Amino acid sequence: MIVGSAGAVVFLTMIGEAVLSARHDRALRRLGAVEPPGDVYRVMQWAYPACFLLMLGEGALRSVEADALFRAGAGMFAAGKALKYWAIATLGPRWTFRVLVPPHSALVTGGPYRVMRHPNYLAVMGELAGFALMAHAVLTGPASVLIFAWLIARRIRVEERALQARAD
Repeated sequence: MIVGSAGAVVFLTMIGEAVLSARHDRALRRLGAVEPPGDVYRVMQWAYPACFLLMLGEGALRSVEADALFRAGAGMFAAGKALKYWAIATLGPRWTFRVLVPPHSALVTGGPYRVMRHPNYLAVMGELAGFALMAHAVLTGPASVLIFAWLIARRIRVEERALQARAD
């Protein structure tokens, strides 16, 4: 089943990103980075994989084939991953799943951050929307995108406060 194979790619990349994030998290904390209060990370931590699982389940029920909608979704998903990995490469060891701002750090303005403030979050939305198209997930896809957009909006407020506190 094509959606199952795509799901395997999603979860393998998710595991790799989690390993990298954990390594960076430990290093940033050793440098004195502190996690700000009010973050929605714990909800995002289970909601992100749950969204993909729900869409994967809906796709399995629909017996999706590699049609034009699947291919368009795959392209959107790949573009989301490319943007995410560009953001990760630009942030380097400062990229984590958590909001951690080390003391005396400068705001990153290179790479995709030259043109947008939060490229990683746009990338995540592209991953979710792309997979929704791939899975033909007409119910769980829009719900996942909307729920995660709400979480990201809350996350951005926490991140902006943390960045502002660093600047003060």
